[in-house]
Amino acid sequence: MAKQLSRRQFLKISAGSAALAGLAACATPSAPGTGAPGGAAPAAGSATAAPAAPAVSSGKRIRIGYVTPQTGALAPFGETDAFITAEMAKIFASGMKIGDSTYAVEILVKDSQSDPNKAAENALNLITKEGVNIMMVAQTPETTNPVADQCEANGMPLISANAPWQPWFFRNKDASPDKPYHWTYHFFWGLEDIIGVFTGHWANVPTNKVIGALWPNDGDGLAWSDKQRGFPPALTKAGFTIIDAGRYANLKDDFSAEISLFKKNNVEIVTGVMLPPDLGTFLTQSAQQGFKPKAFTVGKAALFPGVVEAIPNGLGAGLTTEVWWSPFHPFKSSLTGQSAQQLADAYTAATKKQWSQPVGFVHAQFEVLNDVMKRAGKVDDKEAIVTAIKATNLDTIAGNVNWSKGPVPNVAKTPLVGGQWVKGSKYPFELVLTENSQAPNIPVTAKDVPMSWGA
Repeated sequence: MAKQLSRRQFLKISAGSAALAGLAACATPSAPGTGAPGGAAPAAGSATAAPAAPAVSSGKRIRIGYVTPQTGALAPFGETDAFITAEMAKIFASGMKIGDSTYAVEILVKDSQSDPNKAAENALNLITKEGVNIMMVAQTPETTNPVADQCEANGMPLISANAPWQPWFFRNKDASPDKPYHWTYHFFWGLEDIIGVFTGHWANVPTNKVIGALWPNDGDGLAWSDKQRGFPPALTKAGFTIIDAGRYANLKDDFSAEISLFKKNNVEIVTGVMLPPDLGTFLTQSAQQGFKPKAFTVGKAALFPGVVEAIPNGLGAGLTTEVWWSPFHPFKSSLTGQSAQQLADAYTAATKKQWSQPVGFVHAQFEVLNDVMKRAGKVDDKEAIVTAIKATNLDTIAGNVNWSKGPVPNVAKTPLVGGQWVKGSKYPFELVLTENSQAPNIPVTAKDVPMSWGA
Protein backbone atom coordinates (compact mmCIF):
# COMPACT_ATOMS: atom_id res chain seq x y z
CA MET A 1 0.00 0.00 0.00
CA ALA A 2 1.29 3.48 -0.88
CA LYS A 3 2.51 5.60 1.96
CA GLN A 4 0.41 8.73 2.48
CA LEU A 5 2.25 12.01 2.37
CA SER A 6 1.77 13.92 5.61
CA ARG A 7 0.58 17.49 5.80
CA ARG A 8 3.76 18.38 7.66
CA GLN A 9 5.90 17.17 4.75
CA PHE A 10 4.01 19.40 2.36
CA LEU A 11 4.22 22.43 4.62
CA LYS A 12 8.00 22.02 4.76
CA ILE A 13 8.35 22.33 0.99
CA SER A 14 8.99 26.07 1.06
CA ALA A 15 10.04 26.57 4.66
CA GLY A 16 13.34 28.06 3.57
CA SER A 17 11.61 31.05 2.04
CA ALA A 18 10.43 32.25 5.45
CA ALA A 19 13.73 34.09 5.88
CA LEU A 20 12.47 36.65 3.38
CA ALA A 21 10.10 38.29 5.87
CA GLY A 22 11.28 41.77 6.80
CA LEU A 23 13.63 42.21 3.84
CA ALA A 24 14.32 45.88 3.16
CA ALA A 25 16.14 46.93 0.00
CA CYS A 26 17.56 50.42 0.27
CA ALA A 27 18.59 51.79 -3.11
CA THR A 28 20.47 54.71 -4.55
CA PRO A 29 20.53 56.19 -8.09
CA SER A 30 22.51 54.64 -10.91
CA ALA A 31 24.98 56.15 -13.23
CA PRO A 32 23.90 56.01 -16.89
CA GLY A 33 24.20 52.53 -18.32
CA THR A 34 24.25 50.65 -15.02
CA GLY A 35 20.96 48.97 -15.79
CA ALA A 36 18.80 50.38 -13.00
CA PRO A 37 15.57 52.03 -14.15
CA GLY A 38 16.45 55.29 -15.83
CA GLY A 39 19.71 53.89 -17.23
CA ALA A 40 20.39 51.31 -19.94
CA ALA A 41 19.05 47.79 -19.50
CA PRO A 42 21.48 45.32 -17.90
CA ALA A 43 22.72 42.25 -19.66
CA ALA A 44 19.89 39.79 -20.09
CA GLY A 45 19.75 37.08 -17.47
CA SER A 46 21.44 39.10 -14.74
CA ALA A 47 20.68 41.93 -12.35
CA THR A 48 22.97 44.90 -11.88
CA ALA A 49 25.00 45.45 -8.73
CA ALA A 50 24.83 48.78 -6.93
CA PRO A 51 27.25 51.45 -8.22
CA ALA A 52 30.07 52.60 -6.01
CA ALA A 53 28.92 56.23 -5.85
CA PRO A 54 25.19 56.52 -5.03
CA ALA A 55 23.46 59.83 -5.65
CA VAL A 56 20.04 59.56 -4.02
CA SER A 57 18.34 62.91 -3.54
CA SER A 58 18.94 63.84 0.08
CA GLY A 59 16.63 62.07 2.52
CA LYS A 60 14.17 60.91 -0.11
CA ARG A 61 12.82 57.36 -0.11
CA ILE A 62 9.89 55.30 -1.31
CA ARG A 63 8.57 52.54 0.91
CA ILE A 64 6.86 49.57 -0.77
CA GLY A 65 4.77 47.21 1.31
CA TYR A 66 4.43 43.61 0.08
CA VAL A 67 2.31 40.93 1.76
CA THR A 68 2.86 37.33 0.64
CA PRO A 69 2.57 33.80 2.11
CA GLN A 70 6.02 32.67 3.22
CA THR A 71 4.86 29.93 5.58
CA GLY A 72 1.81 27.69 5.91
CA ALA A 73 -0.17 25.81 3.28
CA LEU A 74 0.28 28.54 0.65
CA ALA A 75 4.06 28.80 1.10
CA PRO A 76 4.85 27.35 -2.36
CA PHE A 77 3.31 30.50 -3.84
CA GLY A 78 5.81 32.67 -1.96
CA GLU A 79 8.86 30.48 -2.54
CA THR A 80 10.24 32.66 -5.33
CA ASP A 81 9.80 36.00 -3.53
CA ALA A 82 13.22 36.02 -1.89
CA PHE A 83 14.89 35.77 -5.29
CA ILE A 84 12.74 38.48 -6.89
CA THR A 85 13.08 40.96 -4.03
CA ALA A 86 16.84 40.39 -3.93
CA GLU A 87 16.97 41.08 -7.68
CA MET A 88 14.92 44.24 -7.18
CA ALA A 89 17.33 45.37 -4.46
CA LYS A 90 20.08 45.19 -7.08
CA ILE A 91 18.05 46.81 -9.84
CA PHE A 92 17.01 49.69 -7.57
CA ALA A 93 20.34 49.90 -5.75
CA SER A 94 20.89 53.29 -7.34
CA GLY A 95 17.39 54.48 -6.58
CA MET A 96 14.17 55.10 -8.45
CA LYS A 97 13.88 58.32 -10.46
CA ILE A 98 10.46 59.88 -9.85
CA GLY A 99 9.87 63.37 -11.19
CA ASP A 100 12.95 65.48 -10.52
CA SER A 101 14.18 63.40 -7.60
CA THR A 102 15.79 60.02 -7.07
CA TYR A 103 14.42 57.99 -4.20
CA ALA A 104 16.02 55.28 -2.13
CA VAL A 105 13.84 52.17 -2.31
CA GLU A 106 12.72 50.08 0.65
CA ILE A 107 10.77 46.85 0.13
CA LEU A 108 9.01 45.76 3.32
CA VAL A 109 7.94 42.12 3.00
CA LYS A 110 5.46 40.65 5.48
CA ASP A 111 4.50 36.99 5.81
CA SER A 112 0.75 36.34 5.73
CA GLN A 113 1.41 32.87 7.20
CA SER A 114 -1.27 31.66 4.73
CA ASP A 115 -3.84 33.22 7.07
CA PRO A 116 -6.31 35.88 5.79
CA ASN A 117 -6.46 37.51 9.22
CA LYS A 118 -2.67 37.78 9.42
CA ALA A 119 -2.59 39.18 5.87
CA ALA A 120 -5.05 41.89 6.88
CA GLU A 121 -3.09 42.65 10.07
CA ASN A 122 0.18 42.96 8.16
CA ALA A 123 -1.39 45.26 5.59
CA LEU A 124 -2.84 47.52 8.27
CA ASN A 125 0.52 47.74 10.05
CA LEU A 126 2.34 48.57 6.83
CA ILE A 127 -0.17 51.34 6.10
CA THR A 128 -0.60 52.87 9.54
CA LYS A 129 2.74 52.15 11.27
CA GLU A 130 5.37 51.60 8.57
CA GLY A 131 4.32 54.55 6.41
CA VAL A 132 4.44 52.78 3.04
CA ASN A 133 3.71 54.83 -0.08
CA ILE A 134 2.23 51.99 -2.10
CA MET A 135 1.24 48.38 -1.44
CA MET A 136 1.65 45.14 -3.35
CA VAL A 137 0.08 41.77 -2.65
CA ALA A 138 0.05 38.42 -4.43
CA GLN A 139 -0.86 34.75 -4.17
CA THR A 140 -4.49 33.51 -3.94
CA PRO A 141 -7.65 35.25 -2.68
CA GLU A 142 -6.81 34.26 0.90
CA THR A 143 -3.92 36.74 0.69
CA THR A 144 -4.97 39.29 -1.91
CA ASN A 145 -8.52 39.97 -0.71
CA PRO A 146 -7.93 40.92 2.95
CA VAL A 147 -5.00 43.12 1.92
CA ALA A 148 -7.12 44.79 -0.77
CA ASP A 149 -9.86 45.45 1.77
CA GLN A 150 -7.41 47.15 4.12
CA CYS A 151 -6.01 49.29 1.32
CA GLU A 152 -9.47 50.29 0.14
CA ALA A 153 -10.53 51.20 3.68
CA ASN A 154 -7.37 53.20 4.42
CA GLY A 155 -6.81 55.03 1.14
CA MET A 156 -3.68 53.14 0.03
CA PRO A 157 -2.88 52.46 -3.65
CA LEU A 158 -2.51 48.72 -4.28
CA ILE A 159 -1.14 46.61 -7.14
CA SER A 160 -2.40 43.05 -6.72
CA ALA A 161 -1.82 39.84 -8.70
CA ASN A 162 -1.90 36.04 -8.69
CA ALA A 163 -5.57 35.35 -7.97
CA PRO A 164 -8.37 34.90 -10.52
CA TRP A 165 -10.05 38.26 -11.01
CA GLN A 166 -13.60 37.18 -10.07
CA PRO A 167 -12.95 36.24 -6.43
CA TRP A 168 -10.80 39.37 -6.12
CA PHE A 169 -13.27 41.82 -7.66
CA PHE A 170 -16.40 40.30 -6.15
CA ARG A 171 -14.87 40.07 -2.66
CA ASN A 172 -17.34 42.81 -1.77
CA LYS A 173 -20.95 41.82 -2.46
CA ASP A 174 -21.73 45.39 -3.58
CA ALA A 175 -18.91 45.52 -6.14
CA SER A 176 -20.01 45.94 -9.74
CA PRO A 177 -18.76 47.65 -12.89
CA ASP A 178 -20.91 50.61 -11.81
CA LYS A 179 -19.42 50.59 -8.31
CA PRO A 180 -15.67 50.02 -8.80
CA TYR A 181 -12.98 50.28 -6.16
CA HIS A 182 -10.96 53.47 -5.88
CA TRP A 183 -7.61 52.38 -4.45
CA THR A 184 -7.10 48.75 -5.40
CA TYR A 185 -6.08 47.32 -8.80
CA HIS A 186 -5.46 43.74 -9.85
CA PHE A 187 -3.95 41.96 -12.86
CA PHE A 188 -4.33 38.26 -13.67
CA TRP A 189 -6.59 35.95 -15.67
CA GLY A 190 -10.21 35.01 -14.94
CA LEU A 191 -12.39 31.96 -14.52
CA GLU A 192 -13.48 32.23 -18.14
CA ASP A 193 -9.85 31.70 -19.16
CA ILE A 194 -9.16 28.75 -16.89
CA ILE A 195 -12.42 27.07 -17.89
CA GLY A 196 -11.28 27.35 -21.52
CA VAL A 197 -7.86 25.92 -20.64
CA PHE A 198 -9.24 23.03 -18.59
CA THR A 199 -11.82 22.01 -21.19
CA GLY A 200 -9.06 22.27 -23.80
CA HIS A 201 -7.03 19.71 -21.84
CA TRP A 202 -10.02 17.36 -21.62
CA ALA A 203 -10.64 17.59 -25.36
CA ASN A 204 -7.16 16.12 -25.85
CA VAL A 205 -7.82 12.96 -23.77
CA PRO A 206 -10.79 10.67 -24.65
CA THR A 207 -13.18 10.41 -21.66
CA ASN A 208 -16.87 9.93 -20.88
CA LYS A 209 -17.06 13.66 -19.93
CA VAL A 210 -18.09 12.88 -16.33
CA ILE A 211 -16.26 15.25 -13.97
CA GLY A 212 -15.67 14.90 -10.24
CA ALA A 213 -15.42 18.35 -8.64
CA LEU A 214 -13.12 19.12 -5.68
CA TRP A 215 -13.95 22.71 -4.75
CA PRO A 216 -13.09 23.71 -1.16
CA ASN A 217 -14.86 26.09 1.19
CA ASP A 218 -12.55 29.05 0.58
CA GLY A 219 -12.37 32.09 -1.71
CA ASP A 220 -11.22 30.14 -4.74
CA GLY A 221 -13.53 27.18 -4.16
CA LEU A 222 -16.61 29.34 -3.71
CA ALA A 223 -15.82 31.33 -6.86
CA TRP A 224 -15.01 28.29 -9.00
CA SER A 225 -18.20 26.50 -7.90
CA ASP A 226 -20.44 29.55 -8.28
CA LYS A 227 -23.57 28.56 -10.21
CA GLN A 228 -23.63 31.84 -12.16
CA ARG A 229 -20.00 32.91 -12.72
CA GLY A 230 -18.06 29.70 -12.04
CA PHE A 231 -17.39 26.32 -13.63
CA PRO A 232 -20.85 24.65 -13.33
CA PRO A 233 -22.79 26.61 -15.99
CA ALA A 234 -19.89 26.58 -18.48
CA LEU A 235 -19.18 22.87 -18.07
CA THR A 236 -22.84 21.92 -18.31
CA LYS A 237 -23.18 23.98 -21.48
CA ALA A 238 -20.13 22.18 -22.92
CA GLY A 239 -21.78 18.78 -22.38
CA PHE A 240 -20.00 17.64 -19.22
CA THR A 241 -21.73 15.96 -16.28
CA ILE A 242 -20.58 17.31 -12.92
CA ILE A 243 -20.43 15.17 -9.79
CA ASP A 244 -20.01 17.78 -7.06
CA ALA A 245 -18.93 16.39 -3.68
CA GLY A 246 -19.70 19.70 -1.94
CA ARG A 247 -17.47 22.30 -0.34
CA TYR A 248 -14.88 20.54 1.79
CA ALA A 249 -12.72 22.05 4.54
CA ASN A 250 -9.11 22.77 3.57
CA LEU A 251 -6.38 20.52 5.00
CA LYS A 252 -8.70 17.53 4.91
CA ASP A 253 -7.33 14.21 6.17
CA ASP A 254 -9.74 11.81 4.52
CA PHE A 255 -11.23 12.03 1.01
CA SER A 256 -12.81 8.55 1.11
CA ALA A 257 -16.34 9.92 0.77
CA GLU A 258 -15.44 11.95 -2.32
CA ILE A 259 -13.55 9.04 -3.87
CA SER A 260 -16.47 6.67 -3.24
CA LEU A 261 -18.90 9.13 -4.84
CA PHE A 262 -16.69 9.55 -7.90
CA LYS A 263 -16.24 5.80 -8.32
CA LYS A 264 -19.99 5.22 -8.02
CA ASN A 265 -20.65 7.74 -10.80
CA ASN A 266 -17.89 6.48 -13.12
CA VAL A 267 -15.95 9.74 -13.02
CA GLU A 268 -13.11 9.86 -15.58
CA ILE A 269 -12.06 13.50 -15.02
CA VAL A 270 -11.28 15.15 -11.68
CA THR A 271 -10.91 18.89 -11.33
CA GLY A 272 -10.69 21.39 -8.51
CA VAL A 273 -8.67 24.14 -6.88
CA MET A 274 -6.75 22.57 -4.01
CA LEU A 275 -4.10 23.39 -1.44
CA PRO A 276 -0.87 21.42 -1.92
CA PRO A 277 -1.39 19.14 1.12
CA ASP A 278 -4.91 18.25 -0.03
CA LEU A 279 -3.72 17.32 -3.51
CA GLY A 280 -1.19 14.88 -2.08
CA THR A 281 -3.75 13.37 0.28
CA PHE A 282 -6.35 12.91 -2.45
CA LEU A 283 -3.97 11.37 -4.99
CA THR A 284 -2.49 8.97 -2.44
CA GLN A 285 -5.89 7.84 -1.19
CA SER A 286 -7.24 7.54 -4.75
CA ALA A 287 -4.43 5.16 -5.68
CA GLN A 288 -4.96 3.18 -2.50
CA GLN A 289 -8.70 2.85 -3.17
CA GLY A 290 -8.38 1.98 -6.85
CA PHE A 291 -9.79 5.20 -8.26
CA LYS A 292 -7.69 6.21 -11.27
CA PRO A 293 -9.38 8.81 -13.51
CA LYS A 294 -7.97 9.41 -16.99
CA ALA A 295 -7.55 13.15 -16.47
CA PHE A 296 -6.77 15.11 -13.29
CA THR A 297 -6.71 18.86 -13.84
CA VAL A 298 -6.33 20.95 -10.73
CA GLY A 299 -5.67 24.60 -10.05
CA LYS A 300 -3.42 26.06 -7.34
CA ALA A 301 -1.73 22.95 -5.91
CA ALA A 302 -0.34 21.52 -9.17
CA LEU A 303 1.47 24.72 -10.07
CA PHE A 304 4.72 23.97 -8.28
CA PRO A 305 7.52 21.49 -8.98
CA GLY A 306 8.25 20.96 -5.28
CA VAL A 307 4.68 19.92 -4.62
CA VAL A 308 4.54 17.48 -7.54
CA GLU A 309 7.88 15.94 -6.56
CA ALA A 310 6.67 15.46 -2.97
CA ILE A 311 3.71 13.27 -3.97
CA PRO A 312 4.67 9.62 -3.32
CA ASN A 313 5.12 6.92 -5.96
CA GLY A 314 5.25 9.29 -8.93
CA LEU A 315 1.51 9.99 -8.70
CA GLY A 316 2.04 13.56 -9.91
CA ALA A 317 2.94 12.44 -13.43
CA GLY A 318 0.19 13.41 -15.84
CA LEU A 319 -1.38 16.13 -13.70
CA THR A 320 -2.61 19.02 -15.81
CA THR A 321 -2.94 22.59 -14.60
CA GLU A 322 -3.13 26.22 -15.61
CA VAL A 323 0.11 27.98 -16.57
CA TRP A 324 0.22 31.73 -15.97
CA TRP A 325 3.91 32.05 -16.75
CA SER A 326 6.75 29.86 -18.02
CA PRO A 327 10.16 30.16 -19.68
CA PHE A 328 8.34 29.47 -22.95
CA HIS A 329 6.27 32.66 -22.80
CA PRO A 330 7.35 35.08 -25.57
CA PHE A 331 7.62 38.15 -23.31
CA LYS A 332 10.45 40.21 -21.82
CA SER A 333 10.97 42.44 -18.80
CA SER A 334 10.53 46.19 -19.15
CA LEU A 335 12.98 46.58 -16.25
CA THR A 336 15.88 44.38 -17.31
CA GLY A 337 15.25 43.32 -20.89
CA GLN A 338 15.36 39.66 -19.81
CA SER A 339 13.32 37.14 -21.73
CA ALA A 340 11.13 34.71 -19.79
CA GLN A 341 13.71 31.98 -20.37
CA GLN A 342 16.54 34.21 -19.13
CA LEU A 343 14.62 35.11 -15.97
CA ALA A 344 13.90 31.44 -15.30
CA ASP A 345 17.57 30.60 -15.86
CA ALA A 346 18.64 33.37 -13.48
CA TYR A 347 16.29 31.99 -10.82
CA THR A 348 17.70 28.49 -11.20
CA ALA A 349 21.30 29.76 -11.13
CA ALA A 350 20.67 31.72 -7.94
CA THR A 351 18.54 29.18 -6.06
CA LYS A 352 19.55 25.82 -7.61
CA LYS A 353 15.81 25.16 -7.98
CA GLN A 354 13.54 24.56 -10.95
CA TRP A 355 11.60 27.60 -12.16
CA SER A 356 8.17 28.20 -10.67
CA GLN A 357 5.29 30.25 -12.06
CA PRO A 358 5.27 33.11 -9.49
CA VAL A 359 8.79 34.13 -10.62
CA GLY A 360 7.40 35.91 -13.66
CA PHE A 361 4.37 37.50 -12.04
CA VAL A 362 6.10 38.93 -8.99
CA HIS A 363 8.76 40.35 -11.32
CA ALA A 364 5.96 41.84 -13.42
CA GLN A 365 4.43 43.49 -10.34
CA PHE A 366 7.65 45.41 -9.79
CA GLU A 367 7.71 46.33 -13.48
CA VAL A 368 4.23 47.80 -13.13
CA LEU A 369 5.10 49.57 -9.88
CA ASN A 370 8.19 51.17 -11.42
CA ASP A 371 6.22 52.32 -14.44
CA VAL A 372 3.37 53.68 -12.29
CA MET A 373 5.62 55.66 -9.95
CA LYS A 374 7.54 57.25 -12.81
CA ARG A 375 4.31 58.39 -14.45
CA ALA A 376 2.76 59.51 -11.15
CA GLY A 377 5.72 61.83 -10.66
CA LYS A 378 5.12 62.06 -6.91
CA VAL A 379 5.67 59.65 -4.03
CA ASP A 380 3.30 61.18 -1.49
CA ASP A 381 0.37 61.99 -3.78
CA LYS A 382 -1.79 58.88 -3.55
CA GLU A 383 -4.40 60.20 -5.98
CA ALA A 384 -1.68 60.76 -8.58
CA ILE A 385 -0.51 57.17 -8.04
CA VAL A 386 -4.04 55.82 -8.55
CA THR A 387 -4.44 57.91 -11.69
CA ALA A 388 -1.17 56.47 -13.01
CA ILE A 389 -2.24 52.89 -12.22
CA LYS A 390 -5.50 53.34 -14.13
CA ALA A 391 -3.56 54.67 -17.16
CA THR A 392 -1.09 51.75 -17.26
CA ASN A 393 -0.40 50.13 -20.63
CA LEU A 394 2.82 48.18 -20.11
CA ASP A 395 4.34 45.14 -21.79
CA THR A 396 5.80 43.00 -19.00
CA ILE A 397 7.43 39.61 -18.69
CA ALA A 398 3.94 38.25 -17.88
CA GLY A 399 2.26 39.96 -20.85
CA ASN A 400 0.55 43.30 -21.39
CA VAL A 401 -1.01 45.01 -18.36
CA ASN A 402 -3.68 47.55 -19.29
CA TRP A 403 -6.44 48.50 -16.88
CA SER A 404 -8.41 50.41 -19.53
CA LYS A 405 -9.39 47.14 -21.24
CA GLY A 406 -11.29 45.63 -18.33
CA PRO A 407 -13.15 43.21 -18.20
CA VAL A 408 -14.30 45.31 -15.23
CA PRO A 409 -12.84 48.43 -13.65
CA ASN A 410 -9.82 47.72 -11.41
CA VAL A 411 -8.91 44.55 -13.35
CA ALA A 412 -6.39 43.97 -16.16
CA LYS A 413 -6.21 40.55 -17.78
CA THR A 414 -3.08 38.58 -18.64
CA PRO A 415 -2.86 35.46 -20.85
CA LEU A 416 -3.33 31.89 -19.67
CA VAL A 417 -2.33 28.52 -21.14
CA GLY A 418 -2.25 24.98 -19.78
CA GLY A 419 0.46 22.45 -19.04
CA GLN A 420 1.12 18.89 -17.93
CA TRP A 421 3.65 17.45 -15.50
CA VAL A 422 5.80 14.76 -17.13
CA LYS A 423 8.81 12.79 -15.94
CA GLY A 424 11.79 14.98 -16.69
CA SER A 425 15.38 14.70 -17.79
CA LYS A 426 16.95 17.39 -15.60
CA TYR A 427 14.37 17.31 -12.79
CA PRO A 428 12.11 14.50 -11.53
CA PHE A 429 9.10 16.25 -13.09
CA GLU A 430 8.94 19.05 -15.64
CA LEU A 431 6.00 21.18 -16.74
CA VAL A 432 5.40 21.23 -20.51
CA LEU A 433 2.86 23.44 -22.29
CA THR A 434 0.07 21.42 -23.91
CA GLU A 435 -2.93 23.75 -24.28
CA ASN A 436 -3.02 27.28 -25.72
CA SER A 437 -6.56 27.81 -27.01
CA GLN A 438 -6.91 30.97 -24.90
CA ALA A 439 -3.52 32.42 -25.91
CA PRO A 440 -2.33 31.06 -29.29
CA ASN A 441 0.67 33.41 -29.26
CA ILE A 442 2.20 31.24 -26.52
CA PRO A 443 3.42 28.03 -28.22
CA VAL A 444 2.72 24.52 -26.91
CA THR A 445 5.71 22.27 -26.37
CA ALA A 446 4.04 18.84 -26.06
CA LYS A 447 0.72 16.96 -26.24
CA ASP A 448 -1.56 15.93 -23.37
CA VAL A 449 -1.50 12.27 -22.31
CA PRO A 450 -3.68 10.41 -19.77
CA MET A 451 -2.68 10.23 -16.10
CA SER A 452 -0.13 7.46 -15.51
CA TRP A 453 -0.90 6.82 -11.80
CA GLY A 454 2.70 5.97 -11.09
CA ALA A 455 3.06 3.45 -13.90
